[in-house]
Amino acid sequence: MSSAAGIAVIPSRFAAERLPGKPLADIAGRPMVAWVVARCRQARRVERVIVAADDPRIVDAAQAAGAQALLTDPGHRSGSDRVAEVVRRLALPADARLINVQGDEPLVDPDAIDAVLGALDDPTVDVATASAPLEGDPAEPSRVKVVTDARGRALYFSRAPIPHGGPWQVHLGLYAFRAAALLRFAALPPGRLEQAERLEQLRLLEHGLPLAVVPVARHLPSVDTPADLDRVRALLSSQR
Repeated sequence: MSSAAGIAVIPSRFAAERLPGKPLADIAGRPMVAWVVARCRQARRVERVIVAADDPRIVDAAQAAGAQALLTDPGHRSGSDRVAEVVRRLALPADARLINVQGDEPLVDPDAIDAVLGALDDPTVDVATASAPLEGDPAEPSRVKVVTDARGRALYFSRAPIPHGGPWQVHLGLYAFRAAALLRFAALPPGRLEQAERLEQLRLLEHGLPLAVVPVARHLPSVDTPADLDRVRALLSSQR
């Protein structure tokens, strides 16, 4: 693998609380996980795509879509823990670049994947994520807001509308890690702020680990609810 390329790992969980079986939900004739795999494969900086699943049915669907797939511990608390299992099982080198692409993002922009992985070209950056201008109600708790410092490092993430009065940036669920940084993160205990906000990225900030935030043009909808699924189905069906 070249130093500038990375591995896209898609943590994919069958037992979603609000939409069970979500990774296999049909969207325009293909399971959702296949759409995410296809988007990752379009990214120029991605050399390999791995689905980290909690159910054999997702493994089968991912392999049919052309991805490598691993059956991981169903007891993981987060997608990052699932990606860390992949790093350990494959014995990836400490400087390997990975990007955690959420399994409920069938519209994820390949250019955004490239931009977040590209942040690791800076040797001082071990972890990066993305943000976009907020569209919609800033008080909506499912839209996580992020504020950054003058260098583009995260200061805080919240479900509340921060900063007061805006402008607001919505956090996108893309995380690029060097493998060693991911394993360090996964070994840390959940912090007080992480538990209060229910946002695992706050664990990094609570433990003093810098997180670069890459601005991208827009946030395409993810799938958290049946209504989200209907909206994404309509968007992708219109593109066929």
